[in-house]
Amino acid sequence: MSACHWGGAWAALATPFGDDGEIDFGALARHVEFLCTHRIDGIAACATTGEAATMTCDERQRVLEAVLAAVDHRVPVIAGVGTNDTRTTLELARQAQRAGADGLLVVTPYYNKPNQEGQYRHFMTVADAVELPQILYNVPGRTGCRCLPQTVGRLAKHPNIVGIKDATADLAVATQTRISCGPDFLLFSGDDGTVLPFVAVGGVGAISVVANIAPDLMHDIIALTQAGRLDEARSLHEKMFPLFLALFSDTSPIPLKAMLSRAPMGYPGGLRSPLFPMTREAADALCAPFISWIEEIQ
Repeated sequence: MSACHWGGAWAALATPFGDDGEIDFGALARHVEFLCTHRIDGIAACATTGEAATMTCDERQRVLEAVLAAVDHRVPVIAGVGTNDTRTTLELARQAQRAGADGLLVVTPYYNKPNQEGQYRHFMTVADAVELPQILYNVPGRTGCRCLPQTVGRLAKHPNIVGIKDATADLAVATQTRISCGPDFLLFSGDDGTVLPFVAVGGVGAISVVANIAPDLMHDIIALTQAGRLDEARSLHEKMFPLFLALFSDTSPIPLKAMLSRAPMGYPGGLRSPLFPMTREAADALCAPFISWIEEIQ
């Protein structure tokens, strides 16, 4: 599927780590298979939810290759390649292209806090060098910097920059971005709790944490909203809202890992330091209302 047709519910894929911190590739393949057989529309590997900031370049490549093999062309796969260093980001982008990724997810550089011109040049460097569709990723709550709609509008003129994952949870920003970039620029929500209104103001879908647990339901809430069946979409949104809150009740992906580790498919709940899991008691309380959903992940 070409990038112009991308949309729907994409999983911001978690990376399964054992207690020893090593990647469990068997669990990764099982999780991808679950997603692909439950109407996921795309997968973003090695991004925030995948704890990519604590993975080596070699680990990122191995995970991406494993995801691509498990997906087997059923849905598009984009690779999270963003870092706070343009040279490393470019290296990862070229690595993803060689591996066969369908596109790139490139986050605003974190910690450095570049100004708008610095961000523009960072993204343009990747877009000029790598012939893959690029999704920008604006998540100021994680990175400490915000890419403004005017800057996104400048970037959208590049043929390789096709969309943005907007995790600001600010619908005014979504509208400003749509106006700046035009209707063909792909707006993906990066905030699960506001997916319904985000799609209603012009979004094409979501790159979602919740889709790791409930891909079918995330697919449906987006499809219903796009079809104008807003009463049904709102009903589903309200049904899922407790799950939205639960999965962001602690730093993501800590709650997500707690839920996935209780799924029948055998998913380890390990996290890479400095992230630390919640206590067993807290995890039990978190998961209890959603056991019926968790038990379907197999």
